[in-house]
Amino acid sequence: MAESKHEEVQRITPMIAYENGPAAIDWLVRAFGFREKQRMTNPDGSVSHAELDFAGGRIFLSTPTKDYQSPKRHREACAAVRKWSKVPFVIDGLHVAVDDVDAHFARAKSAGATILSPPEDGPFGRLYRAEDPEGHRWMFMQSL
Repeated sequence: MAESKHEEVQRITPMIAYENGPAAIDWLVRAFGFREKQRMTNPDGSVSHAELDFAGGRIFLSTPTKDYQSPKRHREACAAVRKWSKVPFVIDGLHVAVDDVDAHFARAKSAGATILSPPEDGPFGRLYRAEDPEGHRWMFMQSL
């Protein structure tokens, strides 16, 4: 089979909305180790489109409208969301494979991530769960 001259295309790309896109980008870089690839801003400074990379995996993010509510703010206003958010599980969140889950956990915790569950060994690997400042849930896992 001939080697392709083109970069492998990521077939699925998570798209995440943030109330404060610039702050979210800076935090995700500092706390979770993402690398900013692209940032497009609107005249008011909000993010219309950004791309962040983590070990070859990419996410898109933006601030869709001024009416958008982050999961954290929505939870503050909605009893049903408060109820199902009491569990530490990643609900409508993101799974990220990491090389060293304990080191990643320490970085995220020191940057102020809300820890939903500390590192633990599971059937598929060592993992922990965290929430970013706007309430998006993340699971970081190191395969066994």
